[in-house]
Amino acid sequence: MSIGVCYFPEHWPSERWERDVEQMAEAGIDYVRMAEFSWGRVEPARGEFDFDWLDEAVELVGDHGMEAVLCTPTATPPKWLVDERPGILQADRDGTAREWGSRRFTCFNSPAYREETERVVRAFADRYAADPRVAGWQTDNEFGCHETVRCYCEDCADAFRGWLREKYRTVAALNDAWGTTFWSQQYDSFEAVEPPRPTPAEQHPSRLLDYYRFASDSVAEYNRLHADLLREANDDWFVTHNFMGDFRSLDAHSLSDDLDFLSWDSYPTGFVQDRRQGDPTADELRAGDPDEVGMNHDLYRGAKRKPFWVMEQQPGDVNWPPHAPQPAEGVMRLWAHHAVAHGADAVLYFRWRRCLEGQEQYHAGLRKADGSPDRGYRDATRAADELFDLDPVDAPVAVLHDYENLWATEIQPHSPDWDYWSHLRAYYGAVRRHGVQADLVHPGADLGDYAVVFAPAFHLADDSRAAALRAYVEGGGRVVFGARTGLKDPANKLHDAPAPGPLADLAGATVDQHESLPASLDATVEYGGERYDYRTWAEWLSPDEATAIGTHASGVAEGRPAVTERAVGDGTVTYCGVWPEPPLADALVSDALDAAGVPRTDRLPESVRVAERDGYAWVTNFGSDPVEVSAPAAAEFVVGDESVDGFDVAIVEAPAADLDVS
Repeated sequence: MSIGVCYFPEHWPSERWERDVEQMAEAGIDYVRMAEFSWGRVEPARGEFDFDWLDEAVELVGDHGMEAVLCTPTATPPKWLVDERPGILQADRDGTAREWGSRRFTCFNSPAYREETERVVRAFADRYAADPRVAGWQTDNEFGCHETVRCYCEDCADAFRGWLREKYRTVAALNDAWGTTFWSQQYDSFEAVEPPRPTPAEQHPSRLLDYYRFASDSVAEYNRLHADLLREANDDWFVTHNFMGDFRSLDAHSLSDDLDFLSWDSYPTGFVQDRRQGDPTADELRAGDPDEVGMNHDLYRGAKRKPFWVMEQQPGDVNWPPHAPQPAEGVMRLWAHHAVAHGADAVLYFRWRRCLEGQEQYHAGLRKADGSPDRGYRDATRAADELFDLDPVDAPVAVLHDYENLWATEIQPHSPDWDYWSHLRAYYGAVRRHGVQADLVHPGADLGDYAVVFAPAFHLADDSRAAALRAYVEGGGRVVFGARTGLKDPANKLHDAPAPGPLADLAGATVDQHESLPASLDATVEYGGERYDYRTWAEWLSPDEATAIGTHASGVAEGRPAVTERAVGDGTVTYCGVWPEPPLADALVSDALDAAGVPRTDRLPESVRVAERDGYAWVTNFGSDPVEVSAPAAAEFVVGDESVDGFDVAIVEAPAADLDVS
């Protein structure tokens, strides 16, 4: 397990570099990421490449026993290139060009930009192809950041038409798949199709979904260009990309085949403010939400079912969320341990030193602006000393995650409170509150190794997915479906049969009615002899082969089935027709885990999580209150002990399910 840092030598006088690198080595750092925004520094004018400064930085890193991770610099092309080829710029939905002056303003479908990308990536790759100090590469930087996956320029319009032509072959097939007779939206040719630009009313949902697919596919194709060029130069390099947390518009699963492993950028105190429902608690503002961060760890691990990297770990206060409270003491160390417990093989802090210029001056580094150690430097040094090599996580549970289901429910949310990520986290959080590891995997993944599969909002369903899930259940698997399952087909149209459509025979029940509810209406169900709250979404179920095991206890649906269960072959299917609040989610999830024989803890304290990896259990405390850990007598604590202070961590050599935390 390794600690690393992101370094921008071009921001500092070269006389400082050797001392910087010495201090990195003293801290126990193994990897140094560089060059992600360096195009203008490397190529100040067309064809005039200056790699000497980067050569020197790479040499210093290697001389001090570390390895360099380089980046293709295409997120920030220089001004001279934009002036020469202004057609590379993206366009907003209204056609306004996204101008040079920040980052991520170029179109993924621009033939000119792909040509320039190939030229500069090849130059970088050829320069370092034989350099043993370069371990691997990050492609570009944070594809889609600043809402830039979806572009609406003429290059994208042409590419979209080609994408549709390849998918549907005839415009008649497109009209049929989309259902364009509604509001007279028929097309007489592929050339007539435009990107979904501004209109007075909402866009056609099938057109939008295909545009979202196309835009994400365009990024995947652009990433493949980078990966292919890098491997052509040196196929021993690893190739990865740094994705973002709870990110909506880019399908990370679709990029995974072209990457050796996935990486992501973790900023816990920012995420609880700008991409999660509800106001953060005081502890969350200081440490983040362990399940919000953990679910992203498990997504980027689950996409390839192998260890991932945190390519940017928050080092202190950051510049971009609404507020920037200082993280709690020791939290930067806690985050590294939390990531490793979830399967990270490396955690790189962003950045080495607070910069003196540009847009990120209010973003902390491991070192202060004057070069002296900041709080994160001490935490990173301590984490580097404590971590050790581990085998990958072996998760007994899967949570099905699909960006197309996210997009479809986002296009027609049917409630201002609907949020796909939060709905998934209702089930994921209950799994983690019982100390069980979970992979977030695509519905097309092989599920045979999992004891339980949770499928919340499995919205777009067809016969092939139904058949795969039936085979898994008949073979002894246990599936728990959530609300909004099987409501639509992959074209984003309602099935001509009651939900869950092609999954109805497997579930043994159908949906009679659905409703979205504001918080002002009572929303309760009875399950297992107890009364529980739910939120936002409710379905009235009609069991056929299934048995009702939960009923509505409020509103117009009172007395109607809300949760059903059915045995199928050697397995079981549960259908929960409501969005469960945490106590109901805990009951549903713990019942499923127990029935499948998955070892678990009792419900953990709210801010504490336990994660098992390679025979060791991490107890991570994201709260300010201390907790006590009871472990088997023979268990050895390798980090910390039975008393875990607020914002602290302990590691014990024991199964997670054998621990009691109070």
